[in-house]
Amino acid sequence: MFRKVLVANRGEIACRVIRTAQRLGVKTVAVYSEPDGDSLHVREADEAYCIGPAASDKSYLNMAAIMDVARRSGAQAIHPGYGFLSENATFARLCEKEGVVFIGPPPSAIEDMGLKNKSKIIMSEAGVPVIEGYHADEQAVSYLREQANHIGYPVMLKAVMGGGGKGMRIARSDDEFEWQLQQAKDEAMSAFNDDRMILEKFVEVPRHVEVQVFADTHGNTVYLFERDCSVQRRHQKIIEESPAPGLTDDIRREIGEAAVRAAKAVGYVGAGTVEFLMDSQKKFYFMEMNTRLQVEHPVTEMVTNTDLVEWQLKVAAGEKLPVSQAEIGLHGHAFEARVYAEKTEDGPNGPTFMPSSGNLFYLSPPETTKDVRVETGVVEGDEVLTFYDPMIAKLVVWAPDRQQALDKLRQSLRRYHIVGPSTNIGFLDRLAGHHEFAAGRVNTDFIPQQGRSLCAGVRQLSKESISQAALFLLLLQNRSLSQPAAGDTTPGTDAFSPFQSNSAARFNVQPTRHVRLADGDSFVNVRADVIGENNFQLRIERVPKSKKSSKSKAPPAPVCAAELCEASGSLSRLSGKHGWSLNSRVDGTMQKLTAVMHEDTVHLFTEDGEVQVGVYTPGFVAGSGSLQQSGNVVFPPMNGKVIKVFCKAGDKVEKDSVLIVIEAMKMKHEILAPRDAVVAQVSTSEGNQVTDKTPLVTFVEEESDEVD
Repeated sequence: MFRKVLVANRGEIACRVIRTAQRLGVKTVAVYSEPDGDSLHVREADEAYCIGPAASDKSYLNMAAIMDVARRSGAQAIHPGYGFLSENATFARLCEKEGVVFIGPPPSAIEDMGLKNKSKIIMSEAGVPVIEGYHADEQAVSYLREQANHIGYPVMLKAVMGGGGKGMRIARSDDEFEWQLQQAKDEAMSAFNDDRMILEKFVEVPRHVEVQVFADTHGNTVYLFERDCSVQRRHQKIIEESPAPGLTDDIRREIGEAAVRAAKAVGYVGAGTVEFLMDSQKKFYFMEMNTRLQVEHPVTEMVTNTDLVEWQLKVAAGEKLPVSQAEIGLHGHAFEARVYAEKTEDGPNGPTFMPSSGNLFYLSPPETTKDVRVETGVVEGDEVLTFYDPMIAKLVVWAPDRQQALDKLRQSLRRYHIVGPSTNIGFLDRLAGHHEFAAGRVNTDFIPQQGRSLCAGVRQLSKESISQAALFLLLLQNRSLSQPAAGDTTPGTDAFSPFQSNSAARFNVQPTRHVRLADGDSFVNVRADVIGENNFQLRIERVPKSKKSSKSKAPPAPVCAAELCEASGSLSRLSGKHGWSLNSRVDGTMQKLTAVMHEDTVHLFTEDGEVQVGVYTPGFVAGSGSLQQSGNVVFPPMNGKVIKVFCKAGDKVEKDSVLIVIEAMKMKHEILAPRDAVVAQVSTSEGNQVTDKTPLVTFVEEESDEVD
């Protein structure tokens, strides 16, 4: 076994490799970019070295810098993780040249399987089923269009060097072929520095079923059963499971044996994944082979009782596989849900997804057990950076059968509490609870097919949630009055003053406090009459957010009759800086929940999930009348780099036309016009870095819709 291994990656996979290596007594070396200097993988490693600035091509893709660290640290081997250099044959050869073991397959296998066109030819010769398509070298647009027409639409466009859903587009007609081709080529060039394409017949509503294979240098190759990764967005997996639902033992064996033939055909060594498309008749076709450890490898570990990273280290050190094919058993069922910093919003046809970023203000994952794993590379207070993939963690669960595993997944998702960047946790919970998903009826079009049924919907806040949010704010105020900061001697902060008592007793007057919350199109006015220690009589009144009008100065009428309730409780600080445990009693019903106040929102976490309650900020504080509120300025939904600008001052644009394209977290995102408008100003240009607060395009003023 190696004495020291360099991990050429970041985030959760770097932490994952470091933990197994250290368990085996292997010293670990981390590398990091400048903004990653205080990251979890840096803190967990035995040694760590900076390899460059934030941009991946100057740090995590910088072969020379990484190899220099290997020399300086005395590392005997390099584990590339996934992504970055994990499937780079040039880097694998550099390792060979420098006498450092590359923990992965031979460079020749990476090349054979990395080129989508070449791999299809090899697989066909090895007797592995393949899909009809164009896999040759000619790349002229006119020739590719001719081939697409020969194959027949719809056609899948794929980057030759592709992976992770990048450089992939579907052309459904000749009219849109060139546009989709250019989008795919641009994305491929950005991600892989190679814009060559292959074309394949697009299989409608297929399943994505992949097989984990493993080979050693002694001629042994095994499969560790399959994973179903069908549920995707933007061609990227978000939830995976093993075993795949609905497969017979015969099909499971056939697809496993086909994967082994694929690995043997290229002289494979180490961990790899052979991906197949499966049609409605359970016929499967080779799609590609990922010559590395997959993001979703933990579900395989859970159902086979293995540690695949341990296998990687031992096989790379020249050892035989620890078990034969006959000794690999399949036990129970496992799910993995990828928790992303991501804005998942309700669109007209279903959920929409956009990367998010920012500080993890509050982070509390579910408790880990032998059946619940949280694979992460961040802790509370860390930043989700725009330079890299926005995945926060992988939540992995196991149970004896699929339904129990699904129940455990939903329970664990609801116990995963994050405040700061937007996340997809609520969406994952809805997805896991969808009746079609629960039945195992999945395919790669699952999300667009189910459409609006996966949306959160607009729901009025319940009386209980409003009462709990108001109670939380009132109790926070009590604590701020009665527990001043150490050394604070300013008037009004004496904890022993009778005027600081929560009872606030005054002769012939019932003490009253007011809280103003926000719920969609309504303000929620809460009058709190103090009736005891941390005990309040609440009067809840919903008032519409009135439009500006010169016709009437009368206050808006309540939306409905006022609601009354009694609320009491107590607060205690949770571990960390920002979380509170709230024991609430609303009209006699007790509930324990977690509460967090961040910016202008109260986040309430219960066993049923998260509820967000807005806290009203007056216009003169929030800056009412700002361009952002006027609806005449377009802002990017995330931080990123401007790739293309399609409009200029004076242009008339139609609703949903593309204004600007931004690249963020290795993906391209189109910024669309929110309405028909005339462009007054374009405030950015191609190549600029922008944040979600950077104005991009300003429209000519139209009649304001602002609220008071």
